[in-house]
Amino acid sequence: MRKAPAGASAKREANKPVGKLFEDLVAVQARLRAPGGCPWDREQTHLTLRTYLIEEAYEVLDAIEKGSPLELAEELGDLLLQVLFHADLASESGAFDISNVIIGIHNKMIRRHPHVFGTVKAETSAEVLKNWAQLKAQEKLVSGKEGAARQNQVPSVVEGVSRNLPALVEAYQLTRRAAQVGFDWEDVKGICEKLDEEVTELLVALESSDRRAIEEEVGDILFSVVNLARFLRFDPEVTLKHSNLKFKERFQEMEREASRLNLRFSELSKEQLEELWVAAKSKVHAQILPEPGA
Repeated sequence: MRKAPAGASAKREANKPVGKLFEDLVAVQARLRAPGGCPWDREQTHLTLRTYLIEEAYEVLDAIEKGSPLELAEELGDLLLQVLFHADLASESGAFDISNVIIGIHNKMIRRHPHVFGTVKAETSAEVLKNWAQLKAQEKLVSGKEGAARQNQVPSVVEGVSRNLPALVEAYQLTRRAAQVGFDWEDVKGICEKLDEEVTELLVALESSDRRAIEEEVGDILFSVVNLARFLRFDPEVTLKHSNLKFKERFQEMEREASRLNLRFSELSKEQLEELWVAAKSKVHAQILPEPGA
């Protein structure tokens, strides 16, 4: 019998309807959790899977940064598996299943896009985001999810920002949601002036040696920088990741140069370290990512 060409099986799978492919994946996850399935999968809970969910999300970000479509497809698959895993766990307890997840997000997307599926007008992204925030607040008021809603009060637009988010992401979400309902700066100059003000307050706090006050002012500076990035339409988490990578590559170049010169890095003077840093900056350039959609 003639052997099928490499990749033939994958091509046959790709020709299946998306719904059938999804059903097959759901079945695989269910089999792993079933009696006689994978011991590791059967031991997992919503709590034990938290780390993996975060890891997979960050690996998706890494794949996007690398610009590799194949790697991105693989990492998105890993992230999708985490969604199925949690849905399968919930199904076993009778809480909900993957159908509820799909129906919920399907209905939400239609409900939150009345400018597409209804008669509401929204010509710009800013109008879309403002409508989104208002619709979300109305939904919470109706559903009674939040304590304020249960008291027949209008819920806060920032109430749904999770405290479990990394601080940088939390600050971004808080300022983004506030901006969606009009609480924002007129121009970038105002944010820069606010940043200067926070630095001045930090210098005053440093003179007092009050650790609590110093920490508060450092936090205010970080919050202002996040707000600046958001205003300029940069995701502060992604932006900082770029700077982290830039620092890492330059520092490693410093280490390589010190090794080439037979110098012990930890014994170099401040002046020697500064010379290595300046040389590394001129040699190692930050990676510039294409604009979204480019």
